[in-house]
Amino acid sequence: MTRSAIIKNMLAFLLVFLGVASRLAVHTPQFTAILAVAMFGGMYLSRRQALIVPVALMIITDAVLGFHDTMVFTWGGMLAISAIGVWLKDHKSFGTVLAGSILSAVVFFIVTNFGAWLSPLYPHTWAGLRECYILAIPFFRSTLASTVAYSMVLYAGYEWACKRSQGTALARLF
Repeated sequence: MTRSAIIKNMLAFLLVFLGVASRLAVHTPQFTAILAVAMFGGMYLSRRQALIVPVALMIITDAVLGFHDTMVFTWGGMLAISAIGVWLKDHKSFGTVLAGSILSAVVFFIVTNFGAWLSPLYPHTWAGLRECYILAIPFFRSTLASTVAYSMVLYAGYEWACKRSQGTALARLF
């Protein structure tokens, strides 16, 4: 295994750890790093790792918090966010990462609440769908704020560390 592959594996492990810790620690409802981790993984990990990291994160945390009927939608939303990150890989800038984090929160909101609407909690009518999305708006605020905040910190921190390490042994690993 090459040094670069070892570093990428370490980064993948650290991202899973960050996501698990942020989801399991006491936090403001829906204010976690999980969506930012999925997008960041897509931007900096291999495609394979970009798919494994969010699924591993969700398996671990759902095993602790409890598996649920809408897991397919939650995990699918995470994979869609990883795909946003993969697209961003070749388009990274402050603006695109900010837009990607907003889009990630919106995609997750749409996908997961559609799954909630399909559950027995809501009537399967247009009114029931509307009610489901309206009742989820307060949670979306925290999801959006956390995704943007964590995304910007991860992106800026990683890019800063890479620039800071140029010419050092760390830089040669990438």
